[in-house]
Amino acid sequence: MAFGFAMLLATASLPAQEAGPSQARARATSPSAYWKDRWRGWHFYEDPAQEGEQIPEPTPAPSTAPAQPPKARIPELEEFARLQKTLEEYRNIAIIRPTEANVRRYMELESRVVGQASAFADMAKRVAWATPELDPTLQGRPVNAKALEVFDETQRAERSRTVAQLGKDHVLFFFYRSDCPYCHAFAPVLEAFQARHGIQVVAVSIDGGPLPGFPGARRDNGIANALQVSQVPAVFLAQPFTGQITPIGFGVLSESQLLERIATVSSPEGQAMLPSATRQVTLP
Repeated sequence: MAFGFAMLLATASLPAQEAGPSQARARATSPSAYWKDRWRGWHFYEDPAQEGEQIPEPTPAPSTAPAQPPKARIPELEEFARLQKTLEEYRNIAIIRPTEANVRRYMELESRVVGQASAFADMAKRVAWATPELDPTLQGRPVNAKALEVFDETQRAERSRTVAQLGKDHVLFFFYRSDCPYCHAFAPVLEAFQARHGIQVVAVSIDGGPLPGFPGARRDNGIANALQVSQVPAVFLAQPFTGQITPIGFGVLSESQLLERIATVSSPEGQAMLPSATRQVTLP
């Protein structure tokens, strides 16, 4: 009996000992029972792996570059930042609690900051005096009275030459009404401007009435409506050959204003600045 029981045990254990390689691999690759993975939980469920399915390998985390050490700030910037922060804090404290000590502390620090700014301004002036290209008084319109007089005279002469050059193929249209007192006041200015700078002034009467100084004034034939002249006196720079006409201004203008505006609107920069101002009309 004992011998038979021993043979039975040996026969029962034989398949496990003599299992082939394919069976061993099957057992090795088969998923383990869920109760053997306690970390998954008792009720965990997952589908069995499909035949030939490959489990993706985890993607390695990207290697981070070593952190660069922060660049050292310029000492002057550090000092300025501290001063600015301290000044703001002192001011806020003095506003919330305006005791004599708090206000005095803020005012003392503010005085120090003002002194630093004043020293900077003085140094900037000296640098500008020694460097012409950095001197703002030498750029554009001067501030010195004598230099300003020379500048204005030079600019006036240049603009006068420009208007005289334009007078070869341009005219000024002067729209007026005979009952307009401003038109009567402006007429002598335009008459003198025509004689001094050599550009013809063509007077156009909107109401058909005369005007002293312009006995050959023309009656409006609809051009005032085409140019939308709603106020007089009005002056336009016109080129009869091309029919281009550009507004110069409305109301009474001085001789210097006329020179400046005519020179500006006739320049390429002025035309590019406001191209819609120039119109194309059929001139009388």
